[in-house]
Formats: sequence, C-alpha cells, structure tokens
Amino acid sequence: MLRQRLSDALKDALKTKDQIGVSTVRLILAALKDRDIAARGKGNKDGIADEDILGLLQSMIKQRQESIVLYEKGGRCELAEQERGEIAVIERFLPKQMGEDEMAKAVAAAIGETGAQSLKDMGKTMAALKSRYAGQMDFAKASALVKQTLA
Repeated sequence: MLRQRLSDALKDALKTKDQIGVSTVRLILAALKDRDIAARGKGNKDGIADEDILGLLQSMIKQRQESIVLYEKGGRCELAEQERGEIAVIERFLPKQMGEDEMAKAVAAAIGETGAQSLKDMGKTMAALKSRYAGQMDFAKASALVKQTLA
C-alpha cells in the first residue's frame, strides 16, 4: 500500500513539475529498492514490509535534520531550506506523529504489557513499541522515556 502511494506521488510530482517532490520521492524509492535487494538476499522475496518502510522514512528525516544543523552552522541556509523541503515531502507518507502525552501513555502501556521492571527489560519494551507504533513515534525520545521510567 505504501509502495503504491510512493509510485503515485512520483507520477503526481512529475505531472505538476514539483522538482523537490520528484527528487525526494526518487531518493525514497532508490533507498527502498536497496533495502528490498538486501531483504531478498535473506530469503524475503517480497521485499521489506510497510513497518520497515516507515522506519526507513523516519531515518531519512533524521538524516536531513542533522544536515540542517550542519548547514546552518556552515552558513548554507539555501541547502538547509532544501533539506526542510525534502522533510516535508517525506512526512506526507508517515502517519500522524504521537505527541508527548500520547507517547508517555504508550510507553506506560508497553511496560505494563511486557512486565518490564528494570533496565534489563528495556529491549523487549522497545520491541513492543516498535512493532505497534512504527512510523508514529520518535523512538529516540521513547527510549529515553522508557529508560527514565525503568530506572
């Protein structure tokens, strides 16, 4: 389903001559193709699942956010703006992101469901969160919240 949305978005961007949209969606599709090829080598003939695609999109956003900081430090505001444009395109394919309160409730629920009691249980708690909230949650923030709660 997400693959089809990406293909349709590329066609729409080409029709409307949206240069940032075309280049960004092509980058996404190229990264997706690389991941699919790697998955086929491990015996998965269908490529990666939608949850993995959402993770890929989140990592692409994170890379661009890091680039924005570096570009702004270097005085390259035009490149920072280009990265922001790419982030806006990528975010179209992600589900609505959770707020701080929603994330805290989800973390508390995951800790309760997994029976986590110490930092040793952090891995299974994070695995539960990732399987349930892929693409909806910033897992770096969630990890810090889990660690704080279990400590």
